[in-house]
Amino acid sequence: MSQFQEKTQIIRFEQLSSDIVRLTLDSPDIASRAKPGQFVMVKAGEGRDPLLRRPFSISQTSNERHFQILFKVVGSGTSILAHYRVGEYLSVLGPLGNGYQVDCDDDNCLVGGGMGIAPLLFLGKWLVRVCPQNPPLVVIGARTAAELSPLVKDFEELGLRVHTATDDGSLGHHGFVIDVLKTINLGSSSRMHVCGPYPMMAAMHLFCKERGLSCQVSMETHMACGMGACLGCIVPSRKGVYAHACSDGPVFDAKELVWKVK
Repeated sequence: MSQFQEKTQIIRFEQLSSDIVRLTLDSPDIASRAKPGQFVMVKAGEGRDPLLRRPFSISQTSNERHFQILFKVVGSGTSILAHYRVGEYLSVLGPLGNGYQVDCDDDNCLVGGGMGIAPLLFLGKWLVRVCPQNPPLVVIGARTAAELSPLVKDFEELGLRVHTATDDGSLGHHGFVIDVLKTINLGSSSRMHVCGPYPMMAAMHLFCKERGLSCQVSMETHMACGMGACLGCIVPSRKGVYAHACSDGPVFDAKELVWKVK
């Protein structure tokens, strides 16, 4: 699979909320080859602090030239990236990893939480294009309406019906996305595509296992190299070994992983 390391220009900067930012970057090489579920490694700043690149899911692409990343400002790296502006350049490596497997004969359901919603927008856009007769169901959640509303709008612009949940009840169901799913009549051909906090994905694994549903999860782990060389992003596998989230994933069949469920 082709991977590129290049200087990508920021062509759009969006402050979606007080601490959530979306950047649109110009890179024909990355944008034209990216698949839903893949990610990029971004260098934050020009110096050695922070030393390591940061991984970001590809949120969507357009015109085979532009791609977007979405992030929440939570540390030094994302804080630096949040101060970049249109016209400036970022060093980006990608596209990396293995993405979601889709089948238009399945009833695809996108389930996301927080910043884990980002790769699902790319997947939703992909499914609308390749499976126009069977659009996916979208169930997404976040802490507050301020965090979730801009992302809901993105899916609705694709013509998709969106079910929502927030921790504080400010938008949609007051609670978790899995509570919303329990109210939906899901057929045996439903295929879940999931990304979000670990507890949410662990709960989704059990939910799907109990109902005999297919479930793919995108593992959001700390990564240093993004190419399977540093062993920094290993996840326990049922094969008795560890898998690399960056090179074996980040998307896995949920039943292939060992889940720590409290």
